[in-house]
Amino acid sequence: MRIAVLFVVSCVVLTAQSVDRSKPPVLGPTPSLKVNPIQNFTLSNGLRVIVYEKNEVPIIQMNLVVKAGSVNEPAEKLGLAGMTANMMDEGAAGRSSLELSDEIDFLGAEIGASGGLHNSGVTLRSTVSKFDASLKLFADILIRPDFPATELERLKKQYITSIFQGFDQPRVIAAAASSSLVFGKDHPYGRTSAGNEKTISSFSVDDLKAFYSTYYRPNNAFLVVVGDVKAAELIAKLETAIGGWKQGDVKSVTVAKSKQVEDRMIYLFDKPEAAQSVIRVCRIGIDRKSDDYFPVLVMNTILGGSFTSRLNSNLREKNGYAYGANSGFSMRPVPGPFTAASDVQTDKTAEALQEFMNELNGMTKPVSDEELTKAKNYVALSFPDNFSSVGSIAAQISEMVDYNLPANYFNEYIAKVMAVTKDDVRRVAKKYLDTDDLAIIIVGDKAMIEQKLKATKIGKIVPMQATDVLGPMPKL
Repeated sequence: MRIAVLFVVSCVVLTAQSVDRSKPPVLGPTPSLKVNPIQNFTLSNGLRVIVYEKNEVPIIQMNLVVKAGSVNEPAEKLGLAGMTANMMDEGAAGRSSLELSDEIDFLGAEIGASGGLHNSGVTLRSTVSKFDASLKLFADILIRPDFPATELERLKKQYITSIFQGFDQPRVIAAAASSSLVFGKDHPYGRTSAGNEKTISSFSVDDLKAFYSTYYRPNNAFLVVVGDVKAAELIAKLETAIGGWKQGDVKSVTVAKSKQVEDRMIYLFDKPEAAQSVIRVCRIGIDRKSDDYFPVLVMNTILGGSFTSRLNSNLREKNGYAYGANSGFSMRPVPGPFTAASDVQTDKTAEALQEFMNELNGMTKPVSDEELTKAKNYVALSFPDNFSSVGSIAAQISEMVDYNLPANYFNEYIAKVMAVTKDDVRRVAKKYLDTDDLAIIIVGDKAMIEQKLKATKIGKIVPMQATDVLGPMPKL
């Protein structure tokens, strides 16, 4: 017995000694992603339905996407798309807001509506056992919203209060400034989708009904269903529940490409005694269907798209100016904004801004093999997480359908990420990170930071007020 024990111990020691723990293990080949079949159907009213069967968990997610959002609003009715969507579950088919809420809670379901830039929608999440009853509520909210006047007045007050509170929130000011100063106030991307006191106050029930009847049509929408379903049974249920939703003539809206930011300017919003300065470095980026999508994805991961990115490592780890820093491209039907962002110590604002410039300029130089490999692995290996839940799968498919991406998009995603080269990264960095044309937004204590900002000579400083980007402050 003693000999056997000694033999086992010696084997363990030899095995431990044979492993080199000074280096991480070499990664194997990146696995490909295989997704379930995506099935397409069309209801009798023309509504396109996309079904993804995922039967591991008895949950069903439905995303109804309407192709209309704040870009469809007239300038004098800013906020109308969001208000219309938010009012849909405030009363439907004769039920009050409270009655709807109670029924949804009783079923253990989640039903909600929201509006965005280009799209609005209604979503449902339900257990299989309660799906039929939940679908009826979903249909009532989608097809038979009441838009009760009392609830509209309540939401209008909430909206205006939220706008008022935004004047005291540096990030809200910076976000509004990033949009209006990059795209201009006359461009749909440059306007605030939340609206302002004047536009919100003007909303009537007729305004909401007009927006709804114009854009909420089955021939201007699609439905994604993911979960524990059988497609044939599901389509029959959908036909019964929402097949009566009628088509209509839909006004198409084309969003023009905006001109690139000209020159490099620092727009300084004074926030006396602020402990931090909110920094946003912005310009126009790329559209979602650009051929540069994958190279830009990898390039931005290196710059500011992960915790180990250059920006975060610099501002957080190396210099300690901030808790974090990041960057990203908002990709839309036409080019959206690129933004590099951080909230930094007030007394290190100028130094932090200089580091932003250093890192942006540094991306135009060749990246190392190690950085490239790490970034590609990060993007490729995190992508399958998007298929871990019914909600995330529905979001992925909704994007694929919305942008008319190819049917094999998901299966080829990882291969396209891994095909990005160092030359690709450098090329798109030079193309999309030109630091000669930047809108730099800083919200902070002007008295503390202005002189040091001037000394950097990064750009001309333009004093700004919150009202320049948020509109007049509401009078509550």
